[in-house]
Amino acid sequence: MSSMDELRERILRTASELFYREGAHAVGVDLVVERAGVAKTSLYRHFRTKDDLIAAFLEREDEQFWGKWDKIAALHPSDAQAELDAHMEWVGERLGRRNYRGCPQLNMAAEFPDAEHPARVVAVAHKHELRRRLKGIADRLGVQRPDDLAAQLLLLVNGAFVSSQVISGDEAVPMLRAASHALVAAART
Repeated sequence: MSSMDELRERILRTASELFYREGAHAVGVDLVVERAGVAKTSLYRHFRTKDDLIAAFLEREDEQFWGKWDKIAALHPSDAQAELDAHMEWVGERLGRRNYRGCPQLNMAAEFPDAEHPARVVAVAHKHELRRRLKGIADRLGVQRPDDLAAQLLLLVNGAFVSSQVISGDEAVPMLRAASHALVAAART
């Protein structure tokens, strides 16, 4: 990794931690620069605007999320129910992480209501992709209305993410599994 890449990574890592913990509106560029130990010109050399930095934070979160999703999916190529169970377990475990503050995409979408804002564009694309992938599982489960099941599972997952303050990691996994099983059973009738 070149020194320019390392500098970009340090800025992005610092901004990501701050944006996730404090919210993007609460974090100014000056704080990112100070905590990253870089000059403001360095930040703007890598990220044209603060909005571009926020979008890069979400894109990074997206990559990590789908990387984990893909690893889980690869473990269950021929068993859609086992894959869904594994995803529900992983989602539930996320809620139990220390200092978990919810889904970054949902958090940023709430902060930036403008449909054209770069952060909201990334967040909305992430949720569309989640629904598409859940539909793929629903298709493989052979339910009668896979679009409906995918939408219901999307609500379940997003509901878990926004409920992390009142649902512990210990109770989240069994709740998510039970709810997803109930949704699948209802979709099969």
